[in-house]
Amino acid sequence: MAREGGRGARVCLDIWHPDCWTLQVTAETSGGLLGHGVHEIDGLANGRFTAYADTTEEVDELVAAVRASDLTESVWETDDHAGDAGVPGSAARGIVVRYDLGNSINDALVSRGFIPDEPVRMQGGRERWTVLVHETRQTVHERLEEIREERNADIDVELITAPENGGGMFRTDALSERQREVYELARRRDYYTWPREVSAASLAAELDISKATLLEHLRKAESKLLGDY
Repeated sequence: MAREGGRGARVCLDIWHPDCWTLQVTAETSGGLLGHGVHEIDGLANGRFTAYADTTEEVDELVAAVRASDLTESVWETDDHAGDAGVPGSAARGIVVRYDLGNSINDALVSRGFIPDEPVRMQGGRERWTVLVHETRQTVHERLEEIREERNADIDVELITAPENGGGMFRTDALSERQREVYELARRRDYYTWPREVSAASLAAELDISKATLLEHLRKAESKLLGDY
């Protein structure tokens, strides 16, 4: 059951799922995609995206890969988005792609109360979703598990923030001293930004712990932060 009143949360999800052309083409090329929305038209998903990269040639390669994918029906180009605020890279182009609606994870998320709060970012064969949600911790975990099983998806919860005044962090009172130390360092070093500014291995070296130990501290901290919001 959804929560009555109270505040929701902004949650960052790192996602992989099968039969997805965005993951296929961004794994094969050096470019990335921003997803601005998906709509059903004549039984097909119609998504608007910004293809971006460091050079025009790399954007051309990315768009060519989208056209060549067995998972897309058609592609048409819109405007040049190079230089637009929030678009990474030095070259960018708008595209609209038609593809099998069954291969989109959008409805699986939205139908369970995960509302996109900014463009979906696809790079390196992964999708990064920032969503708003207004559910209990147990319900969030249950619904994510439903999506994992239903779509054979790999979904990691990366970051939880409180969307008050544009987004402040949840209180870390519930964290152990070590968990707070690791989590705050990750935040300060922009581990949770996109793209990441530091690797887990670098953070682990700075703290003189193993990468596995660092990731375990972060996962436990994130789980507690996804508590009774």
